[in-house]
Amino acid sequence: MKVGLQALLSDAHLDANQPQSQRQLSISIGAIAADSQNALPLNLCLVLDHSGSMAGQPLRTVKEAALQLVDQLQPGDRLSVIAFDHKAKVIVANQEVTDKAQIKAKINRLEAAGGTCIDDGLKLGLQELTSSPGKRVAQVFMLTDGENEHGDNGRCLEIAKVAAEYGVTFNTLGFGENWNQDVLETIADAANGSLAYIEAPDQALREFERLLQRAQSVGLTNAQLLLQLTPGARLADLKPLAQVAPETIELPVQREGDFYGVRLGDLLTDVPRIILANLYIDQLPPGQQTIALAQVRYDDPATGQTRLMSESMPVTVAVQSQYQPAPNPAVQQSILALAKYRQTQLAEDKLKAGDRQGAATLLQTAAQTAIQLGDKNAATVLQQNATQLQSGQALSEGDRKRTRIAAKTMIQP
Repeated sequence: MKVGLQALLSDAHLDANQPQSQRQLSISIGAIAADSQNALPLNLCLVLDHSGSMAGQPLRTVKEAALQLVDQLQPGDRLSVIAFDHKAKVIVANQEVTDKAQIKAKINRLEAAGGTCIDDGLKLGLQELTSSPGKRVAQVFMLTDGENEHGDNGRCLEIAKVAAEYGVTFNTLGFGENWNQDVLETIADAANGSLAYIEAPDQALREFERLLQRAQSVGLTNAQLLLQLTPGARLADLKPLAQVAPETIELPVQREGDFYGVRLGDLLTDVPRIILANLYIDQLPPGQQTIALAQVRYDDPATGQTRLMSESMPVTVAVQSQYQPAPNPAVQQSILALAKYRQTQLAEDKLKAGDRQGAATLLQTAAQTAIQLGDKNAATVLQQNATQLQSGQALSEGDRKRTRIAAKTMIQP
């Protein structure tokens, strides 16, 4: 397994007569498997809310989705199951999936009761995963339908950061309309995972399957992008780096000597992570010039090797005395994906401040951006919510959650 690395500039030509130029750098990063390599085994933990609000159809549906997920696990996979209400407990201790009937029987015995303490569930889930380290892909699927009423949201974030340090990915699933989208998104973003919205019970199975397929496509783990800029090139001061695929996430940047580092988490064999950097470049002499070097540090679970380094890839520009623009349409798509996300975020800020018309205008703009992207489903969600606000109606919790998902991803039909 090796790293696939590609860099593209929004315009690879620079004007030699300009004192400064701005460019967006798109870096595509994935895992490339050899023909003989099989999918990596999983170390999977389900962290399931069984509080009183899950009583009835919600818990029955979640148990059914969990049972079908157990059936899809492969020989060599490991599984643990945590259930939480106002406290957390181990339902299935971390074990290789050899006796599926016994595991399913334990899941089936779950009953709804109590309140909600998400951080206890996450902490116990992380403990179960890290109790059996090895050559596996470590993932948490955490599902809840409510607010963290008996817990501490700040503690959730700290646990997610610790998980990322251990190379463990947290995926969060919000069930129904009453969960806190800010908390679940923050957890998933901090631990390099995915946020899912289960609007209706019959969607639970589909979302579990989506996350399982994603976990099964992981080739390399604990990846970090290292970007070194040459003299005369610098990152923008505000929000310089973001991931735009498979989800849009604002990325915190850390300095590591001469490098800017951003944590990526798992690298997939089927869908690359695409990182967008906003660069300013000082005037350069005519000719081919290197403005940056990109490299990836990663772990390879198949071999047990850690902190491996990919080859260093130079990013070059052609500096021209007679400038001829050379816009890159692929990078433009990445720019639009980030614009859609940020426009929607600004709309949410307006809405929180009570400015419905301002929010509606920004949602309309985001809808137009989604159309330019070819993301018709997201455009429909965003425009419907804009129209609703313009008519004087408030957005429901479900509307707000659909907006967040439309902002972060390309919505599948």
